[in-house]
This record gives sequence, structure tokens and C-alpha cells, in this order.
Amino acid sequence: MKAHVGLLLILAAVSLCADDHLARGQDTNLLEIQSMTIDDRVISNGLVGTVRLGAFPKNVLFTYGAGANANRLLNRLRYKLDGYDTNWDGISGQMRLSISFCDEAEKKIRQDDFKVGGDSLGWNGSLENSTLTHRRSTLVVPPHASRLWVTISSAGPPACVGLYVVKDLVVTRLPAGGGKPNVLLQSEDAIDETASNWIRTAAPPIWIRDGTSPGMARVVELGQYSKAKALAILDDDPTGHAEWHNDYAQSPEVGPGDSIIIEWDELYTMGTGETATTHDYRILPPGKFRLRVSEVTALGDPTGVEASLEIVVLPPVWQRPFFWVLATLCAITVIVSASRYYTWRKMRHELARVERLRELEQERLRIARDIHDDLGARATQISILSSMSPNNPAFPANARSDLNRIFDLSRELIMALYQTIWAVNPENDNLYALGNYIRQMADHLCGPAQLRYRLHVEDLPRQVQVSSQVRHNIMMAVKESIHNVVKHAKASEITIRVTFDGKTLRIVVQDDGCGFELASAVIHNGLANMKHRLQDIGGACVVESRPGHGTIISLQLELQPISEDSSHAHAAHDGNANDAQIKHE
Repeated sequence: MKAHVGLLLILAAVSLCADDHLARGQDTNLLEIQSMTIDDRVISNGLVGTVRLGAFPKNVLFTYGAGANANRLLNRLRYKLDGYDTNWDGISGQMRLSISFCDEAEKKIRQDDFKVGGDSLGWNGSLENSTLTHRRSTLVVPPHASRLWVTISSAGPPACVGLYVVKDLVVTRLPAGGGKPNVLLQSEDAIDETASNWIRTAAPPIWIRDGTSPGMARVVELGQYSKAKALAILDDDPTGHAEWHNDYAQSPEVGPGDSIIIEWDELYTMGTGETATTHDYRILPPGKFRLRVSEVTALGDPTGVEASLEIVVLPPVWQRPFFWVLATLCAITVIVSASRYYTWRKMRHELARVERLRELEQERLRIARDIHDDLGARATQISILSSMSPNNPAFPANARSDLNRIFDLSRELIMALYQTIWAVNPENDNLYALGNYIRQMADHLCGPAQLRYRLHVEDLPRQVQVSSQVRHNIMMAVKESIHNVVKHAKASEITIRVTFDGKTLRIVVQDDGCGFELASAVIHNGLANMKHRLQDIGGACVVESRPGHGTIISLQLELQPISEDSSHAHAAHDGNANDAQIKHE
């Protein structure tokens, strides 16, 4: 028998657990997020799990309420957008304290309502930890009114649930001639002192419970006061309401025109469980949010029924990683393209410059050939004829003297033409050709003057370019230096050294002549011209001399070796020039 009873108890326990699990499973469908509205565009499908929105969505709001398969009415509902809202929010609901003025037939003449909703400033989650808020108002009794009726009611919106506490309610009348106000009604005079529960069920004799669910009209103790009691409406039925009102038979008498003062302390928390819409989220920033809708009791304690929806607001395009990757690639492409374009333009300019130089060299080569072939040939003929004429006995002595003079001038003319051809010819635009010319010029100037000379010329490279202007100025400076030695130095020997260390060209002309005092000497045109010529091409001319110790003239100029590409181009130009020379000959 005992075993049979034990088995029955076990089966009953299992049945209760199954019923509880089934109830919890049903609770999961009690509440749902029904729709979402974005800029008047309603979305009601797919609101499960995660919803992704574009950047900066505007005017976003959500509708929530009982699920399609809900098997009961919901209590208070509240919502919160985690990541955006700080506090919970919801439809506030509404309760009221009313002052009604009636005539002798209990006909209501006027009613003044003092409505409350949401949470009071002093509500902190429980009666023990919350504080009251004081209110006061002055009313004038309307005509034909003879009695006053006070009502504390939850008969606001049908689905409103919550708590409304009224303490120390006092209704007074101000005497017409002044004086101390007369107390007409106060709540504390009639509250039962024998009740012991924190929510009292005993009704004060002067106050009457009323409404569809009168039992929700309570007398409560407030925790912050040791024995403080107050009238309260604890409405936990979404389909009913309750109220406190004073007994009309014992209601205070008033007269038309009386000034009535009503003041009380109140505490409240309330809401609604009906389908509602969240407030309008104007602009949601990028990020992750979670909309949570929760059911709570009349006093705001969670019941465990909740619905949620994750909202992902995508960042704008310029804040997404792929945009920066794409922007970086575009920037790299632009930089590379700009660099290649710059290099291409630079190469085009360089090629154009090289082409212009080639054309200039071709023109210089043509001028040099014309001078050589035309003027040089004519000057040579004049020199030959003038050299043969003095041997003709038929010419008088004066004529032979003039012909000798013409012969000397023609030889000088031929030398001048040769110098011009050498300076103009682009084939001589290098350091090696300059060294060869200095050798020839030293031999030509020192030989007729019977002046012994020593020439030290290093192996000068061909790849170092020397422009025609530079060659001309150096040639004239060296010529002037040798000419001064021949003409003024009274020297027996002259030494010429030409060196190049890879960067600087140095030409030194030294003699063992009489010398002169630099401080007291008059600078002749020759020395001044040498200094100016070297300054014009970026070089320097230094003169050192002492009486009896000869003179040293140093010419110095910095030159840069040409690049490999330019060397190849120059070699190609030289080949073209040589080909042209062969064809011309």
C-alpha cells in the first residue's frame, strides 16, 4: 500500500514538472516584436534574430505586444534599446485622484481629475525604499454644489496595471472672512490600526472600496515610516479596476463659491500590457543594439517573459574596412600612375632636349664644314699665291713687301679659321679633344718664338663633356697666358700642366721669366680678360708672381662626368657625325 502511494506521488511530481515545462514553453510565445517602421516603411516579416540596417537610419520605431499564440493577457510591458537607452521605458498607463462636487440628489455637477502615470520621482522599486511626492491644489466650489466626493481610482486605460499610493490626504475649506482653515476630510483618521500585513485588506469605515475588482483597493504600510499607512490601489488585473472613495452619506458639506484646498503625498508606478509602439529613434548611429521587451508585475518586477531583437546599424561606406582598402589601392594606383606619367614626361623632355642638341650639333658640324671647305680653302689659296709672288722678279720691291704682309695675314687668318672650326665642331665637345688642342696651340705659339716648353697632359677621358662655350673660353685663356709669356716675360722656358681628378680640371702655365709685383702692377687687359672668361663659365683664374721668380697662372674649373645613358647617346651622335663627315668627303 505504501509503495503504491509513493508511486502515485512520483507520478504526480512528474506531471507537475511537465505542466510547468509546458507552461514555460507557452510563455515563450506570449510576447513578440511585431513590426519595425523606418521612415514610414513598415517591416513586419523577418524580425527574428538579427536585423541589419543601412547607415544612419532615421525615424525608427518598433511595435510590440502579445504573441499570436498567447494564452493570457499580459501585465505591464516595458522596452529598452541596449546600447542606446539608459533606462527602461513603456506606455505609462494612467490612474487618478478626483474631486467631485455633487448636489443633494447625489448628482455630479463637476469633477476635477489629478492624473498620474509612469513612475513617480520617488519610486525606487519597492515600498520600503521609495519616497513620497507632495501635491497641493485649490478649487472653487461650483454653483448648486453642496457636497464633496473624493475618489482614488485605477479606472484609466483598461489595460493599466500598477500601484498608486495616497497618504496624508487632507481637504480643507478657507473661511470667507479669513481665519484658520476648516478640515473637511482626511485619510488617516479612518485607517484601521489593527492590520498587520504590509498590504492591508481591512477597509477604513469612512472609505469605501469600489470598482470591478474592489479587492485591489488596499491599505499599505510604507517602509520608511515605522507605522505609516496609506490608501493604495494595487491593480494587477488588466481587465478590471478598483477605487477608493469616501462614503457619500458622510461626505463633507460645501457651499458654492467656497475655496477648497486639497493636498496629499503620493507614490506610484504603473504601465500597460497592451500592444504599443516604442518612441521614435530619430537617428541611430553605427553599431550593435538589442531591443528588449519585457513583462513585469504591477510593481515592476520581471516575470521572465521577454522578447528581443538584435539591430545592426552598418557604418557609412567611408567607415568600412573595404572602403579604406579600396581607397588605399586607388591612392597607390594614382601615385604610381602619376609617377609613371611624370617619368614619361621627363623622358619626353629629355629626348626632346637630346634631339635639340643633336640638331644643334648637326648645325654646328655643317658650319664647321662650310668654314673649312669654303673659307678655309679660299684663305689657303690666298696664302699660297701670296707666298709665290715675292719670288717673281717682275714685281717691284714695294709690291713684294705688301705681298709678304698679305702672306703673314693669310696665315693668321687660316689659324683663326682653324680655331673657329675647332671651337664650333661638336666632335670636339669633350675633355680629350681639349687636351689635344692645348698641345697643338703650345707648339704653334712657342715654336716661332723659339721658346722651349714642357707639356704635361694626363690621359683625359672622352666621356667628360665640355661645351663649345667652355672650350672657347679655356682655349682663349690658355692662349693669352702663353702669349703673355712670349711677349712680356723674357723667359727661357715655359711649363704647361693639364690635370683632371674626376671632377676638377686644372691648367697651370708657369714660366721662369722676370715676373712682376702683383700689388703694384697695372692689370693689363690680358689678365683681366682671363679672369672674366673663367668667371663666366663658373671657374677661377689665379695669378702668382714675384720679381725675378717668374709667373704662375692657374685655371680651375669643375666638370661633371656624363651619365651612362648620355654617354651612349653622345657616342651615337658622334657616329652620326662621323658618318656625315665620311659622306661629305
